[in-house]
Amino acid sequence: MRQASYSPGEIEQIKTDVKHYEYVRGEIKIASGDAIDLKAHEPDMRHLIDTYIGAKDSETISVFDDMTLIELIVERGEDAVNALPEGIRRNKEAVAETIENNMRRLIIDETPTNPKYYENMSTLLDELIKERKEEAKSYEEYLSKIIELCKNMENPAKSSSYPKSLNSNAKRALFDNLNNDEKLTISLDHEICNTKKDGWRGNKIKEREVKYAIRNHIQDDGEVERIFELVKNQSEY
Repeated sequence: MRQASYSPGEIEQIKTDVKHYEYVRGEIKIASGDAIDLKAHEPDMRHLIDTYIGAKDSETISVFDDMTLIELIVERGEDAVNALPEGIRRNKEAVAETIENNMRRLIIDETPTNPKYYENMSTLLDELIKERKEEAKSYEEYLSKIIELCKNMENPAKSSSYPKSLNSNAKRALFDNLNNDEKLTISLDHEICNTKKDGWRGNKIKEREVKYAIRNHIQDDGEVERIFELVKNQSEY
């Protein structure tokens, strides 16, 4: 930078500005819940920052490691709030909005795997947000409710009293989206497992076979397509 005619004072100011905006960038990413997961590249990015941006030691923006904020809340409960950047955690409103934004992102990402369940989670989240804005609950009570909802979102199997026969996420998703029909769910799951072939997604002939399996249990064409899309989004199939 000196070769580019920057004075020592200008060099230090630029380094300070870069550190400041890197911190702000990280804080906004966490608060918005709309960050791209770059954890795999974080060590290399930090190496570049530490190598080319000297000055004072960089401040850790978060201690999330490889966990999302929701996962951290499920594991630590209220203590997870302390892992948020200082600019967020010192403001209760900012903490609430950060958690809500991250929950909304999770709902959007997971809805294709179980639309009915996550639509219900979205409704419950809307109700909590409304109560918070109307100050119908204390902050502590709100935080307790939001943590409970986070746990339900992360662990659907523990949030509802599913029949014991529904021992997989795929079965629970079918159950939720087939009007809680346990018998139909078990039958359809069994036939799908016996019909699907390796690499069936994206293969028209193999996909058609799975659709036929669904049609053996569901007659309505629109419903067949809806359940087929649900099945495609199940990693267990």
